[in-house]
Amino acid sequence: MLTRRHIRVKVMQSLYAYFSSKEEDTVFAEKNMLKSFQEVLDLNLAIISLFIQIVFHAEDFLKELKNKHFPTQEDLNPNKRFINNNIIKTILDNDSLVSETKKFVYLWNDNDHDIIRKLFKDIYQAEIYQKYINDTDLSIDVDKKFIINILNECILKNKIVHHILEEKSICWIDDLPFVATIIMGNIKSDIFTFSNIIFKEESDKEFTVELFQNTISCSEEYNQIIIKFARDWDLERIALIDQILLKMAFTEILKMEELPVKVSMNEYIEISKYYGTEKSKLFINGLLDNAVKDFKINGKIKKSGRGLL
Repeated sequence: MLTRRHIRVKVMQSLYAYFSSKEEDTVFAEKNMLKSFQEVLDLNLAIISLFIQIVFHAEDFLKELKNKHFPTQEDLNPNKRFINNNIIKTILDNDSLVSETKKFVYLWNDNDHDIIRKLFKDIYQAEIYQKYINDTDLSIDVDKKFIINILNECILKNKIVHHILEEKSICWIDDLPFVATIIMGNIKSDIFTFSNIIFKEESDKEFTVELFQNTISCSEEYNQIIIKFARDWDLERIALIDQILLKMAFTEILKMEELPVKVSMNEYIEISKYYGTEKSKLFINGLLDNAVKDFKINGKIKKSGRGLL
């Protein structure tokens, strides 16, 4: 389920919490890290539960139209294409998935934000909604495109949704784009299944734990490398997030024999663009480049296999 990029980001977040708190119990810190991975699955279910609640509200809304004092013909015979959407039916027909999403219904109903009604109102008034329900093309591809559009334009960008997610977990907003990608992929493939599997392969979990443990255990060693190549910068002046990204890169380059050096360098340079400071990318790029040259000269990189160096 999780890509290596996202694994690195989650490990980075956990390392930031560890070093910020000056926590010394690494076993406890590791348990918390693995728990944060479980929260990615929870966020996926939370978003699907939100969508299901919107559909239920839509059904009630269409029923209420008939109870107007002077209902129009359209009120009496409302267009139900939205609630009869094939993707929605696929989700609602999956009993195990719906059952799991019920754990997160409270997020959207037990607050004063009235988020379900507001979101459906936004969807109902959107041009894409009217265009969809009046579209003569009844293919599943049109159904898929519509669901993806309302998720992107009306739901996942909503500030109140973001606020509710942030209140639940400080990491969920960072995880949201990744979870959105998973949901979009499920929509396109027309497959919605519930799975509590976090890692695609056992090797991914091993990578996660090794990256976390070695970055902590070798932290002081990596501090000296940073000081050596930081060109007169005191360690205290270097942003903690930059230090962590560099140390994670060093772990992959120096401790993980199966990972190509260039891949590790590129990954952390890319991550720094989103999580570091304005100058992080240039700083990390330059320091890693100089450090790796030194590692190679001194035979510190132990990689075996074509293309790993």
